[in-house]
Amino acid sequence: MDSRHEHLTALLTRLKLTAVRERLDNLLDEAARRELTLREALVYLCEAEVAYKEQRRIDMGSRIAHFPYLRSLEDFDFSAQPALDPRQVRELATGRWVANGDALLLLGPPGVGKTHLAVALGRAAIGQGYSVLFATAAALMTALVKAHSEGRLEERLTLYAKPKLLIVDELGYLPFEASAAHLFFQLVSRRYERGSLLVTSNRHVSEWGEVFGDPVVATAILDRLLHHSHVLTIRGESYRLREKRRSGLVRPSVINHETTTAMPG
Repeated sequence: MDSRHEHLTALLTRLKLTAVRERLDNLLDEAARRELTLREALVYLCEAEVAYKEQRRIDMGSRIAHFPYLRSLEDFDFSAQPALDPRQVRELATGRWVANGDALLLLGPPGVGKTHLAVALGRAAIGQGYSVLFATAAALMTALVKAHSEGRLEERLTLYAKPKLLIVDELGYLPFEASAAHLFFQLVSRRYERGSLLVTSNRHVSEWGEVFGDPVVATAILDRLLHHSHVLTIRGESYRLREKRRSGLVRPSVINHETTTAMPG
């Protein structure tokens, strides 16, 4: 019996059926408990292996994406953001917009869940088989400016153009230098109608001329982003400030002032 078990384990290793090999006894015991036929047991073992490999693929894709943390749509509190249509967000989670190379803009004041949604939709895209890369706007622009100064701009643009979905988080929190704005335009142009771009911003698109320090460049960027795009505007209350208000640390008037001034209607 031991020799047959060792032989089976060796075969599973050779076939790279890692999940079945590592959980063989438990899987066989469960198949016996359910009184599965031989065919049903084989299906059960294959399903366990496929689920294991799929989860490994998603985990690897999430690590490559460099998400700041892991979030899902199940974790998102839609009741706190009534301006959002859950059906529209779940439709975006199917990844059809990524397949089409569309852009997605998530706009709203700080703390309303834009980054949470960006990460959740990014993970959903990975689940659909798409490659994803996440970067803050500040980090991305720093990398582009540095690459330009070192004569490696083409190399860096190629890197950012490679993933099917590029997520640029927190655009607008810090203004760009004019030279950096032109570099971002090159990136958007490189990805235009080839790969999807998800951008989160605390600034309305009408204010992007201030963000980029050049209204002409901002218009050119928006012309490409909005051509095939989806725009979600979140107008709810900051999660963090709401918790502080509940604890009595912040007065409601302070919260109302921040949420109304950070993102003009």
